[in-house]
Amino acid sequence: MFRELYFSTVAMNNIRNFCIIAHIDHGKSTLADRLLDFTGSVTEREKKEQLLDNMDLERERGITIKSHAIQMDYVYNGEKYVLNLIDTPGHVDFSYEVSRSIAACEGALLVVDAAQSIQAQTISNLYLALENDLEIIPVLNKVDLPSANPEEVTDDIVDLLGCDAEDVIPASAKTGIGIEEILKAIIERIPAPKGNPDEPLQALVFDSVYNPFRGVETYFRVVNGSIRKNQKIKFVATGKSYDADEIGTLKLTQHPKPMIGAGDVGYLITGIKDAREVKVGDTITDAAVPTKNAIAGFEDVKPMVFAGIYPVDTEDFEELRSSMEKLQLNDASLVFTPESSAALGFGFRCGFLGMLHMEIIQERLGA
Repeated sequence: MFRELYFSTVAMNNIRNFCIIAHIDHGKSTLADRLLDFTGSVTEREKKEQLLDNMDLERERGITIKSHAIQMDYVYNGEKYVLNLIDTPGHVDFSYEVSRSIAACEGALLVVDAAQSIQAQTISNLYLALENDLEIIPVLNKVDLPSANPEEVTDDIVDLLGCDAEDVIPASAKTGIGIEEILKAIIERIPAPKGNPDEPLQALVFDSVYNPFRGVETYFRVVNGSIRKNQKIKFVATGKSYDADEIGTLKLTQHPKPMIGAGDVGYLITGIKDAREVKVGDTITDAAVPTKNAIAGFEDVKPMVFAGIYPVDTEDFEELRSSMEKLQLNDASLVFTPESSAALGFGFRCGFLGMLHMEIIQERLGA
């Protein structure tokens, strides 16, 4: 209890917000597991492989589909730090998830497989991070593999980033090599968040999920000011006001807190039941003393693949609409508009970021 209270008052200078950029199968989820292990964020009972990939689909396919935020407490040189990891997918079809995570961070771990070298999708997400002025920490993963070629791949990373070879951290997420060096680099190289705790509340909504019992759970990063339990807050895009029934930080489970200050990441529950009332990229502010500036949102979604989705029974059209609205809350890159067909009846024309994205959405709707 005392430890939790102590960490809840950590100064903004001791907060680090970061994400992990990596191609599929380069060991990103395993690295996240090792970071959680090393910082003592999970107990022996809670440990399992790919801990943050909590959807059945993610485990079945061995890929990350959703970004996940989790907070770690770490003591370095006698000082206590709060590390907010916003885990990201690796496949380019989920680049919108990556853009949302990047918008809430100051730094990124660039994880490259020592056996496979740099892949095109890694570069695409890296450019997103560089556009947002994130501090990049290159990590050479899987150095323990017999097929690893660390010298050549390190040269590739140096050519890509223009960094020194000494900046590249050799690691093995599977065996735990280099994890302490990565945590040290996160604290020393990634800048602390900037923000004014005395200004009116200004928080960025970077994700949200629908809980059938509690309504919409909104995940946010406080840029300026602070948010308190029972505070009257307002969503700038919709103009609607609500009471902050519960706020807290995202560890393996939700940890309610009385206040979350500038630079930190947390969740908000207001009892909203309508998924359309929360928009990813929106700004949360104080209803009584609102901020004058909304935070710039994420990049616009540009669908690449289109398909029609129709219910088997036309009577299920409204149920399908409700399911798609709740799914869009969790995956804002899904775009859909109602349409009708003489043969199929009423349905939706949907836009996706790619074929894998379309396949995953179909499976999530059918689950």
